[in-house]
Amino acid sequence: MQSLPRYDAVLDKQLRLIVGGYQQLTGKALIVDVPSDIVTFRGAVWNAPRAIVAHGCEDDPIFFYGNRKALQLFEMDFDEFTHLPSHFSAEPMAQEERVKLLNKVARQGYVDGYSGIRIAKSGRRFIITGATVWSLFDGDSGYYGQAAVFVEQPA
Repeated sequence: MQSLPRYDAVLDKQLRLIVGGYQQLTGKALIVDVPSDIVTFRGAVWNAPRAIVAHGCEDDPIFFYGNRKALQLFEMDFDEFTHLPSHFSAEPMAQEERVKLLNKVARQGYVDGYSGIRIAKSGRRFIITGATVWSLFDGDSGYYGQAAVFVEQPA
C-alpha cells in the first residue's frame, strides 16, 4: 500500500494550489470540508476517492503529484511517478488528442467531462472518465502547471 509522501513545504503549497484552483475555476469542492491543519489536509487529498494528478510547466511537463488512487492506477510509487513526464501517461496514438486537451485547458482555465485511455507502468491500459483538467496559477509567479481529477471506468 502506498504511504503518504514525507512532509515537504513545497508539496504542501502545490496541494493548496491544486485544491484551491479547482474550487476557484469550477465552483466545486475537490475535497469536502477542507481541513485547516496541513497534516489532515495532506491526508484528505492523498486518500481522496478519485485520482488526483498534477504536472508542472516545463517544456516536457513532469508530474509533481499523484495521490494514492492515481499511483494505484499507474502502478507506481510516489517517487517514480513524480519523475515521469506526463506525456508518457497516454498512448503514443493519443498524444495529439492529449495536446489538444491541454491547450484547451490553457485557453479556458479548465475542461470537464474528459475521457481517455491511460497507460500503467505494466503496460495495462485503462480508461479514465469524468475527468476535470484545470490550470494551476500561483499568485506570485503566475502559471504553475495543470492538474486533473478522474476515475477509472470499470472494465
